[in-house]
Amino acid sequence: MKLRSLTLLLLAELAAMSLWFVSAAVLPDMLREAAVSPFRQAALSSGVQGGFVVGSLISAILNIPDRYDPRRVLAASAIAAGGVNALLLLVAPGSLTAIAARFATGALLAGVYPVGMKIAVGWGERDRGFLVGALVGALALGSASPYLIAFGGGAEWRLTVAAASLASLFAGLLSLGVGLGPYHRTAQRFDPRVIVTAWTNRRVRLAYAGYLGHMWELYAMWAWVAAATAVSYGATLPAAEAERLSKLTAFLAIGAGAIACVPAGFAADRIGKARVAMLAMIVSGAAAIATAATFGGPVWLTFAIVIVWGISIIPDSAQFSALVADAAPPAQAGSLMTFQTALGFALTFVTVQVTPVLAETFGWSTVLFGLALGPAFGIAAMARLQAMR
Repeated sequence: MKLRSLTLLLLAELAAMSLWFVSAAVLPDMLREAAVSPFRQAALSSGVQGGFVVGSLISAILNIPDRYDPRRVLAASAIAAGGVNALLLLVAPGSLTAIAARFATGALLAGVYPVGMKIAVGWGERDRGFLVGALVGALALGSASPYLIAFGGGAEWRLTVAAASLASLFAGLLSLGVGLGPYHRTAQRFDPRVIVTAWTNRRVRLAYAGYLGHMWELYAMWAWVAAATAVSYGATLPAAEAERLSKLTAFLAIGAGAIACVPAGFAADRIGKARVAMLAMIVSGAAAIATAATFGGPVWLTFAIVIVWGISIIPDSAQFSALVADAAPPAQAGSLMTFQTALGFALTFVTVQVTPVLAETFGWSTVLFGLALGPAFGIAAMARLQAMR
């Protein structure tokens, strides 16, 4: 039962989260069809972050993951998100309606990712690092998939949008077959004071701090790695070849990180979640600096460093959530993990929106170097948590 349920859950997460970077993956092809201002280009991606923040805050305050059957919440959210994303096929690229659709998609995905974590942690305590790591790995692989579809589909960007929408509808159906584990707990009543635990529980607070440092770099890198590497490769390659290689780079970087989440989860259950998170941030911060240093240089070198960056940038994400689940009362874990993601994605709304603007002003090298500040902050938070334990 456990294996079957977790397999269905991971497949559902992978399929539904393919909606996240649809606009970033097809943006160059959209721009060949219609003129879209730089602000609206960024808004197509940051709109998802903003919607996710609003949806997560509402979910956390209303205790939705802890009060209702999470399988039904996930199913309804994934099906609705797939339908809303399909609106991109009907409206003008970069229009206000398209941006609103991306915002709504993000809000609905708040019922997919955090709720999936609630289901996962209900299946174990001693292997919780692995369980959440596997789920985040599915999230990362799903987030990478639009880049692969766009790489294979060429300039026909509507194919990528349609494929992601259908995948999310399928995810909703899959989630109905997921079972709930023996450690699943349901809150008996509505209690908005649950989120106060985020400030009064020091272990939860430090896990939040580490997560914010991690999120400073994560979605800015994921959303703009294709655009950044296209510029870097373009210094030595023809523009069309550089753009095509950048799509493949983005998929491989994000996808490789997904694979790394599983062994990182195994390690976290053995040597400690905070320690694994620290190690991941040390490598990802160093990779961000190295990417900035080699920007515009040999294509093979930048490509290799970005892949290392992608491998190391995501495995710590699961451990921050697992640390919250470990420190929180079981009946509050879903709401506190949802609130954690709301704060993290509120930060990414800013970083995703301003990254291309800063890159245009200061250059990609400077911006990539600045992303390393997040891991530095997160390392400090995990060192304090490690000292407590």
